[in-house]
Amino acid sequence: MNPIFSALQTSVFEVMSRLANEHRAVNLGQGFPDDPGPEDVRRKAADAVMGGWNQYPPMMGLPELRKATATHFKHWQGLDLDPDAEVMVTSGATEAIAGALMALVSPGDEVVLFEPMYDAYVPLVRRAGGIPKFVTLKPPHFGLSEEALAQAFSPKTRVVLFNNPLNPTATIFSDADLDLLADFCVRHDAVAICDEVWEHVVFDGHRHRPLMNRPGMRERTVKISSAGKIFSLTGWKVGMVMAAPELMRVLAKAHQYITFTTPPNLQAAVAYGLGKEDGYFEGMRADFQRSRDRFAKGLTELGYSVLPSKGTYFLNVDIAPLGESDDVAWCQRLVTGNGVAAIPVSAFYAEGAVRNVVRFCFAKHDATLDSALERLEAARKG
Repeated sequence: MNPIFSALQTSVFEVMSRLANEHRAVNLGQGFPDDPGPEDVRRKAADAVMGGWNQYPPMMGLPELRKATATHFKHWQGLDLDPDAEVMVTSGATEAIAGALMALVSPGDEVVLFEPMYDAYVPLVRRAGGIPKFVTLKPPHFGLSEEALAQAFSPKTRVVLFNNPLNPTATIFSDADLDLLADFCVRHDAVAICDEVWEHVVFDGHRHRPLMNRPGMRERTVKISSAGKIFSLTGWKVGMVMAAPELMRVLAKAHQYITFTTPPNLQAAVAYGLGKEDGYFEGMRADFQRSRDRFAKGLTELGYSVLPSKGTYFLNVDIAPLGESDDVAWCQRLVTGNGVAAIPVSAFYAEGAVRNVVRFCFAKHDATLDSALERLEAARKG
């Protein structure tokens, strides 16, 4: 068996979900909303199954979705993309990340990763033959520094894998951070694979700023988006990849030998959804922001130390003021003793560099959040 995968431990998400089921806990661990997603988009998918094409779609994606993607990101982010040469559809963002790493990384190449990070990154980098080089981000702001980047980048740096907004920290990187990272990429002739799946789930008037738009980055960026996150349909697994033609030609070959295509009915529905009026996207953000504020207020009133959440479905709590220094043990006690499932953020670090932060998903109905707060109050009282 391949040791990269056979040696992996059981995912923390699987562990916490199992414990949540065993103890009938309120599950704020896994990041998915209670809401079923926009009905009109779901209906488009259903209609496309019954009345549309259900055989192989084009390997690069339906032309209507590729065009809709280019139009959508021109409107929202000012990107000027050629839908025929610079847009590709994949079976989810994780496939897009895996394919990009396989396409761009050769054995011995170094890949810069920012931790905490999505747990798929490290095994995928290693499977592609890459050598992970970590930039460790610390609470409460999780920002970049020139010193940390200088330690991670080297003449062997080939790829940077960058998640913005950042899961699990709910951070949006500043313009200064983006300019600093772009400068390092240009200086070291590195390609940035940008995992931007949370780009529409941002709050407090923020607008997502893609790294692709920074000076020198247009030809060296692979931008990855997710319909599952944009439309709160996490099970759909429809990814959109954007890159300059020279990069896209190789990305497409990797995709061809991984999944080849993505269900055409879902592609048709996503194409429709990307063309929705601005009010849909603004309303979606407002709804999630209201849930964030409701849950943050409840946690604060209970005496928990809540970290800033500028985007994503997540809110983080610093448990150090509670006298706690082991987030894994605290989460296990919380789910088994008080019936609330959360995720220890140390699981998102390669070596558990931070062990005092816990992540909750607030993308839930009010009743779910209120039930969790009642149990968290009991946990606070001991």
